[in-house]
Amino acid sequence: MKKIIVPIAFFILSATAGKAQTIIPAQYQELVKKLVASLPKEDKPSNNSSAKQSESLIDFAKSMLGIPYRYATSNPKVGFDCSGFVSYVFSNFGFKVPRSSREFSYAGKETTLENAKVGDVLIFTGSNSRIRRIGHVGIVYSIDENGIKFIHASSGKVHQVTITDLDGHYKARFMKIVSII
Repeated sequence: MKKIIVPIAFFILSATAGKAQTIIPAQYQELVKKLVASLPKEDKPSNNSSAKQSESLIDFAKSMLGIPYRYATSNPKVGFDCSGFVSYVFSNFGFKVPRSSREFSYAGKETTLENAKVGDVLIFTGSNSRIRRIGHVGIVYSIDENGIKFIHASSGKVHQVTITDLDGHYKARFMKIVSII
């Protein structure tokens, strides 16, 4: 659209500049009005649009349930590791996010579990919760009266993209939560 408007505007300006007119001829005024009316309206970001984006992101992530866990991979045809899955999902929506779970600690804006939203990124220790070093990530899938569920590529028993409750083992491993959207 911009490619069309620029030459038309240039033509109008150059046609009127030679005669030093301050009024655009009627035929061009109508053309400019039509062009301006056909321009897309600029949406202002709102909580509703971020909620819709979170919903789309979760729907996309859910479409990959069952894809096998595969270390150091971010390809749905081959498999995912945890950060490969999270980065693949967010990248699909145009977000520039890290590829490693440790780097997610510096991404987005840190929040709390009490203020968690669907689409936030949960950051955990590795499988040993006593070693407080980042080693796993997942995306908040749902929040209700029963707690938080998250979707992630698990290297555990299920060994695939799955949805898990944030309780017990994972609650002990929890380190922080960041909001990307």
